[in-house]
Amino acid sequence: MSNEKTVVPANGYVMLFIFLLIFFGSIAGIAITKVFWFAFGILAALLILPGFVLVNPNGSRVLLLFGKYIGTVKENGLFWVNPFYAKNKISLRARNFDSERLKVNDKLGNPIIISTILVWRVRDTHKAAFDVDNYENFVRIQTDAAVRELASKYPYDNFADEGLDEDITLRSSMSEVNDALEKELEERLAIAGIEVLESRIGYLAYANEIASAMLKRQQATAIVAARHKIVEGAVSMVEMALDQLSKKQIIDLDEERKAAMVSNLMVILCSDKDASPIVNAGSLNM
Repeated sequence: MSNEKTVVPANGYVMLFIFLLIFFGSIAGIAITKVFWFAFGILAALLILPGFVLVNPNGSRVLLLFGKYIGTVKENGLFWVNPFYAKNKISLRARNFDSERLKVNDKLGNPIIISTILVWRVRDTHKAAFDVDNYENFVRIQTDAAVRELASKYPYDNFADEGLDEDITLRSSMSEVNDALEKELEERLAIAGIEVLESRIGYLAYANEIASAMLKRQQATAIVAARHKIVEGAVSMVEMALDQLSKKQIIDLDEERKAAMVSNLMVILCSDKDASPIVNAGSLNM
C-alpha cells in the first residue's frame, strides 16, 4: 500500500510579493525614520526566503519536517512552504538504463553474455525515498539479479541432439523472454515504488570460450536441415521421373536399370557440385 501523500503548498508568487514588500519596506523604513526596529522586518523577510521551492515539469519535492514525512509536491511551478521543511528532489521523468554485459549460465549450463535495456520511472516517491537506501542503485542491482534469474530459466537455443524440447529459448523467443523479464523486474522494483515502462534483452551471445564451438554446431545443424530438405526433394523428383517414364511408355526399364537410374539421379540432385556428364558411345549393356 502506498503511503505517498500529495500536497499543494502556497502560491510562490504571492509569497514572493510579500517577501519583496517586507524586505524593501523595512530597508526604506530604516533609511527614512532611522528606527532600527525595522531590522526585524528584514530578518522576517530572510526567514521567508528559504521556503521558496521550484518544481519543474515531471519533477517532485518530498517535504520533511525534522524527519517527519509531510507530503510530496508534484505540481510544477513556484511554491512556498514552511522554511524549516527539508525539500528532497526526486525526478518523475522516464529514465533509460543499459545494464552491463553479464556472464551467466543458461538452463543447460552454457556460459552466455547477456545484457538488458530498461526504461523506468518513479511512481511512488514515498517508497523511493524511504523504503530503499538509494533507489537508483537499487534499480541497477535488481536489474542484474533479474537478468541472471531469467537466463537460468531458459536455454540459449533448442538443439534436437540433446533431447531438449523447449518452446521458449533466449535466442528465438524474444517476445516471450522480454515479457518474462518485465514481469520479474516489476516484482523486484515494486518495493522501491519504481514503474517498469519497458524492458528487453539488449545483447545476447555465447561466451568467448564456447562461441566458436557453438557457431560450428549451429552451422552443422543448418547443413543437416538443408541436406534433409534436398534429399526429400530429390526422392520426390526421382519418383516423379520414374512414374512419368512408366505412364508415357518412353522406355521399359528392368529393376537393375531402375536402380542405376535412381543412383545417378540421386547423385546429380544431391551433390553440392555440378555433375560432369559421361557420354556412352556403345550399347546400354556395355
